[in-house]
Amino acid sequence: MKKTLLAQWRANFFTGLAVLLPAIASVVLLVWFFGRVANITDMLLFFLPSSLTHKAGGAGEMYWYWSLAALVLAVLLISLMGRLTRYYIGKKMVELLDQGLLRVPLLNKIYLTIKQVNEAFTSNKSSFKQVVLIEFPQPGHRAVGFVTGEQSFQKGNGRIISVFVPTTPNPTSGFLVMVPESGVTKLDMSVAEGIKFIVSLGAIPPEPALVPRVAAETTAQPAALPNLPGAHG
Repeated sequence: MKKTLLAQWRANFFTGLAVLLPAIASVVLLVWFFGRVANITDMLLFFLPSSLTHKAGGAGEMYWYWSLAALVLAVLLISLMGRLTRYYIGKKMVELLDQGLLRVPLLNKIYLTIKQVNEAFTSNKSSFKQVVLIEFPQPGHRAVGFVTGEQSFQKGNGRIISVFVPTTPNPTSGFLVMVPESGVTKLDMSVAEGIKFIVSLGAIPPEPALVPRVAAETTAQPAALPNLPGAHG
């Protein structure tokens, strides 16, 4: 009887944990992200006295509602900057900012690298939206990756594809693999589905299933036309 009750309690506990864990993890992640962003956006309220925005008469931490106000202010300023870039004065401001940062030693290298990466992943190029399957990390094994570009080498035969193979469950790090075009199999899935597949350790299959696009195209044969009466070739 005790074992039965213990088994029921264990089953109920893990069922409840499976239901609540995504919500709890989402809230914790949101609070953590808000705290990290607040460390930067709080500086936007420099014009207000610290005795008003911080606890203990200015000696403690900033009140959460003032941090939220700073975050909203940051969103408004970013939106305003994006609006200005549509006009001449905004474009000129961006050019002056670029020129100023690129003239600062050491900082110019960091700024240029971050800018190039940002432009690469925010552009509308199709090369950054393709999910592929490659042989990695050794022959006989396969890994899901994302095409980042196409390279041409004088001594090579054909094109070489740059593929980023992310780690799991953290897709922000990974490996840059140079693969011949013949060794790349395109998958019929979106980037979002590919990331979800990697983050979930493969537990969440994409929709449709993980099927090579080439194989799907070759297996789908056109239906034969019916032999209609009176129709002659």
